[in-house]
Amino acid sequence: MSDETNRITRLEEMLAHQAKTIEELSDQLTEQWKIVEQMRSKLDRLTERFLSLEEQSLEAPGITRPPHY
Repeated sequence: MSDETNRITRLEEMLAHQAKTIEELSDQLTEQWKIVEQMRSKLDRLTERFLSLEEQSLEAPGITRPPHY
């Protein structure tokens, strides 16, 4: 084979490898984004729950002296 043919073959192999790598990275990014969205949703639910509990705790009776004083 000539040098040009070898060079083209190497470039095609490199391109195929890079295309595969890009596809794998894209798949991983998609999976990570799903995880981020799940965590964001969970954080929102926990925040709502925390705020709800905080509101309930504000309605607690004031501190009074125990009966044995």
